[in-house]
Amino acid sequence: MNNIKIIFLSIFAIAMTANAFQSVTAKASQEPWTEHQLLAPADLAKALNDPKSPQPIIYSIGPQAIIKNSIDIGPAQEKGNLKKLKQQLNKLPKDANIVIYCGCCPFDKCPNIRPAFGLLNEMGFKKHKLLNLPHNLKVDWIDKGYPITN
Repeated sequence: MNNIKIIFLSIFAIAMTANAFQSVTAKASQEPWTEHQLLAPADLAKALNDPKSPQPIIYSIGPQAIIKNSIDIGPAQEKGNLKKLKQQLNKLPKDANIVIYCGCCPFDKCPNIRPAFGLLNEMGFKKHKLLNLPHNLKVDWIDKGYPITN
């Protein structure tokens, strides 16, 4: 009888682990971006600090444009700001090098990045990236001394 309990508990534990993994995988696949479309802050900072490097078009889709050369759109969770972003994007070719960022809060809770990134996808852009700010703009950009607006 003890062997049956051990086998049952083992099967149960394996099933629960597999279910948890599927849940995490499903959430990741629901994001409008791929892992390849996440841009490390250090990589963007390096490009901004190198005048010979191709400069991306950077949109702040959060509360304030802090990153050097970024264009302030405003929080993309607001329909008017999302419309403003769309108007800006309509002026660009589909292969434009675009970076969006917010940084208002932890990445997984941000209300602005998903609507903005979804819009870029819907409009057919090919080279757009999301600045990977897992904590917030202060911790992941400002505190590291990366370039900010003057």
